[in-house]
Amino acid sequence: MKENNVHAFIVPTADAHNSQYIAPSDARREWLSGLSGSSGTALVTENYALVWTDGRYFTQFELQVDTSVWTLMRQGIDLTIQNWLVTNLTSQNRVGVDPTTYTRASWNTLEAALRPGNIELVPIYNNIVDEARRRIQDPPPDRPNEPLLALSSNYTGRVSSEKISDLLIQIRARRASALVLTALDDIAYTLNIRGSDIPFNPVFFSYLVIRADVEINNTILFWGDGELPTYIEDHLASEGTQIRCLPYIQIFDYLRNLSNELPSGSTIWLSSDGSQAVHVAAETNPVVSTLSTLSPVALMKCIKNDVELRGFRASHIRDGVAVIRFLRWIHEEVSSGKNITEINVVDKLDELRGEEQYYKGPSFATIAGAGENGAIIHYKPSREGPRRVIRTDDMLLVDSGGQYMDGTTDITRTRHMSSNPTPAQRLAFTRVLKGQILLATAVFPKGSTGNLLETLARKALWDVGLNYAHGTGHGVGHFLNVHEGPSGIGAALMANDPGITPGMIFSDEPGFYEVGEYGIRHEDIVEVIEMSRNADHIFADGLVDNFSGRGAVAFYTISLAPHQTASLDVELLSEDEIKYLNNYHARVLATLGPILKERQLTEDYEWLEKECAPIYRSAAILLKTSPFLLIIMYSLLKL
Repeated sequence: MKENNVHAFIVPTADAHNSQYIAPSDARREWLSGLSGSSGTALVTENYALVWTDGRYFTQFELQVDTSVWTLMRQGIDLTIQNWLVTNLTSQNRVGVDPTTYTRASWNTLEAALRPGNIELVPIYNNIVDEARRRIQDPPPDRPNEPLLALSSNYTGRVSSEKISDLLIQIRARRASALVLTALDDIAYTLNIRGSDIPFNPVFFSYLVIRADVEINNTILFWGDGELPTYIEDHLASEGTQIRCLPYIQIFDYLRNLSNELPSGSTIWLSSDGSQAVHVAAETNPVVSTLSTLSPVALMKCIKNDVELRGFRASHIRDGVAVIRFLRWIHEEVSSGKNITEINVVDKLDELRGEEQYYKGPSFATIAGAGENGAIIHYKPSREGPRRVIRTDDMLLVDSGGQYMDGTTDITRTRHMSSNPTPAQRLAFTRVLKGQILLATAVFPKGSTGNLLETLARKALWDVGLNYAHGTGHGVGHFLNVHEGPSGIGAALMANDPGITPGMIFSDEPGFYEVGEYGIRHEDIVEVIEMSRNADHIFADGLVDNFSGRGAVAFYTISLAPHQTASLDVELLSEDEIKYLNNYHARVLATLGPILKERQLTEDYEWLEKECAPIYRSAAILLKTSPFLLIIMYSLLKL
């Protein structure tokens, strides 16, 4: 810092592509602070070391970080980074940031906050965390450049040339000469190519420039050393796409040259999520302007086409088979007295999913929290050191997902291992599920934003003074990032949220966490559907209008795995909630039961049959019908 003449240095959780999940080569904040969570920003001065993070990681911070060195700054509670800097720095101080790790919007916001105090924001292109690592003989890992995977239109529903043609129309409509794509999932989606450069995310490090000012060589990919494998070239050719490939590191020189070569008055279209470094390179020539907006690909990919939607549904059926087999296995192993650890849970889920067609690995690091670990919202069990054994009196929270070539899954089930939770656990378990069902069954105007719906998931908890410190729903990519914008279901309006429309995919995942004791989360993936009297929805028959022509939409749950009804206080459930749950469980059994039978997974089928038995309210006793009546009940409950 002294060599660069900066008095503070900011280390975000970021790479050059504004990725939510990052490769080890970019995990600078984790290496520096020790906090392994997916969100956080470190700030170092001569006298202070601070980490800002959100409520998901407050508990994790205390467990992982050396608090004699680092101070936790709680987002939404303590001073913001900008306010802290203004309060603690003096005039003519300099704040350093690697401009490849900060978006233009974030850079401008910070710069504007510092300017009144005469504090300068300085770009440090040679990241000093990387340099510090090299000097102590602990250099950062090389940037990954793993093999690529061609994904045909049988999975994607559209060839890449069609997507590029659509983008060219939009570029010309904006009167721009070129579009620069920097988000890795945008590029993977556009080209129908997947990779594995970032753990759990099927993307590859690259930039893509699409030019509307030339007819040939108008699509330029910056990847690796600039040489594409023959099978990828063949894949692109089969989809009518011709691209020019240049080395990944040449993107900044290319943008500087492009800016200088374009005629005066030309425009380069950049994503608002693009880095400050990308924007600066494109602004080399002052007579060429830049347009910075939400990436048009982000809007294209968040609404799934019919082929993608069919793939989502099919992948969730296969994923449901794996999850059910896991749930039966974990209960039997723990109840038999075997020493099953949280890491065993991680490995068993991967093993069982691996037996399903098109599986390409987990969609994120499995969260398997037994007892007190379940209260750490994004807890990941470690293979190093002592491993937590799952006990019969534990509440076990398992949040996991799979990447399949036809879809991405994400599901959470919380199970009390002896089916005998404490009264407090039963209360929280039930109220979390009430919130999940209330959101899952919501009917609302087409185009509503997620923040308008989020209170539904919290209401049952709020009624008794409980809450949770995370968002309620995120978009899901199609064999892409499990967290996908620009839409989401959270307390605040998300920037650039286009509104909820049919074809979108979201998670529905309220929770409750008693620190030091247990955690509860119920999560399903839902598809946004047109709501009508013919829809498969418990409120379909009562629909009387479609919001004066605006259009009515609703959610349809595509995750398939039973909730633990033995942990419910049925007396707290409304008739609609009981109807929804029974209807859902009957569908789970009707969908997955025949598959288990066909594969001769008899023990799994018998376990599922019992878990999916309907529930009834009767003198506060949980009653279950005979299993053979379930399919009949499924038909009756829909009437």
